Amino acid sequence: MRVNRRTLFVALLAIAVLATGVFTAAYFFPRGDTAPRLASVPAPGVLTSVPGVVDVLAAGDVGVAAAPVSIRYTFDGGVSRPITDVHGGYELTPVGQNGGALSLTPQGTGLAVQYPARCTSVPDANCPRAILEGVRDDNLNPGTRPLRYGASILMTHADLADGANIVQKGYSVGGGSQFKVQVDHDKGHPSCVITGRNRIYRAEPQLDVADGTWHDLACTREASALKLTVDGVEQASVPIPPGLSIANPAPLRIGGKGANRGNDQYAGQIDNVFLSID
Repeated sequence: MRVNRRTLFVALLAIAVLATGVFTAAYFFPRGDTAPRLASVPAPGVLTSVPGVVDVLAAGDVGVAAAPVSIRYTFDGGVSRPITDVHGGYELTPVGQNGGALSLTPQGTGLAVQYPARCTSVPDANCPRAILEGVRDDNLNPGTRPLRYGASILMTHADLADGANIVQKGYSVGGGSQFKVQVDHDKGHPSCVITGRNRIYRAEPQLDVADGTWHDLACTREASALKLTVDGVEQASVPIPPGLSIANPAPLRIGGKGANRGNDQYAGQIDNVFLSID
C-alpha cells in the first residue's frame, strides 16, 4: 500500500507531540502549592556553609509586617540550588563553625535537613555547629498580628540537650522580643515560646517527641493565648497579653539561635518549616 508523504509527515508529527506530552506529565506531579515538584528526588548531599559570625543587630527602628505573610520550606531543591521557600523567596544560608555542616537527606518523596550529631566528646567551644539563617526582614515580625509557625522534626534521645531550637526569630534576653519552637532537656518535651515585655511565655506539654519518628509541631499565637499542637492535636496552651508585640531585627533561623558557642544547637532532622502572619 502506498502512503502519501504528506500523510506520513502528519502522522509522525502527531506521535512526536504525544510523546512530548507523556514525558512532561511523567516528569512533574501535582502538589498543594503553585511550585511544581520533580517526580524524582533531587540530589541529597552536604550543603556548603559559610563561617558563623558574632550577631551584631543594627540599631534603629524595627518594623512589623504590614500585610499577611506565608512562607514554607520543603528543602526539596537539592544541594545544587539555593534554599528558598516554595515560591522562590526568603533564601536561607547554611552557617557553620568548627566544621559543622548540614546535609539534605531523603525523606518521603523529598528531602529534609540533617543537623550535626549531638556533640559530647569535646568542650562545647570546640563542638561543630551549623544552622540555616536568613537575612534581616522586618516583614517577618508579626507585631500583635495572629501568628502560626512550626516544622516537622525527627529526633532521638541521643539528640537531646538543654537547648535544641528548631525555628527562631529574636532572643529572650536583653529586653527584646522573640518567637520560637524548641525541644529542650532530657525528656524530649517540645515547647512554643514567645517573649516580650521582659517576660517569657511558654506552652510545653508533658510529651516526649524524641522517639525516633516524625512529628509535626505547630505554634499558634492568638489574641490572648499561645498554643502548641503536635501531629494536629492541641497539647498545651498558655495565656499571653493581647497587646504583646513581637518585633526584632534578628533574621529567621532554623536549627539554633546562631552558629556561635551556646547556640542551642539542634540535632536530628527538620522538614516542612512554615511561618504565617495573618
